[in-house]
Amino acid sequence: MAILLSLSSNATPMSNDQGVRLDRWLFAARFFKTRHLASEAAHRNHVVVNQQRAKPGKRVFTGDRVSLRKGPLTYDIEIIDLAEKRLAPARAAALYQEDDDSCERRRLRQAELQQQRNVGVAHGRPDKRQRRQLTKFRNL
Repeated sequence: MAILLSLSSNATPMSNDQGVRLDRWLFAARFFKTRHLASEAAHRNHVVVNQQRAKPGKRVFTGDRVSLRKGPLTYDIEIIDLAEKRLAPARAAALYQEDDDSCERRRLRQAELQQQRNVGVAHGRPDKRQRRQLTKFRNL
């Protein structure tokens, strides 16, 4: 298997005829911190390639559409380049292109989750007056 060998900023992609294992590509594109996590996501059906569930060993090629669910967020991307080895963040981002509507849905979902986290958050420890009120309430 050919590996992305060029160290220049405009790295040459691998040959498209062989493709790359899905778990290796997800790891190289920095969607997951380890290849094991990428493999687990595929096993748990969190990764869909060309509208079909994919196993970690499935070969992906340039032009394939990937839908990836990471926690509460979903990424809909198209593979532009292939790589087996983990790349720098800027070069890894050049391996795929995310749909505009997917990006917008993800931003809205992140804002919604952030708002849910901020609701009902206590601000530090209770002061003396609040402690008296809590004690009075508990003793009822």
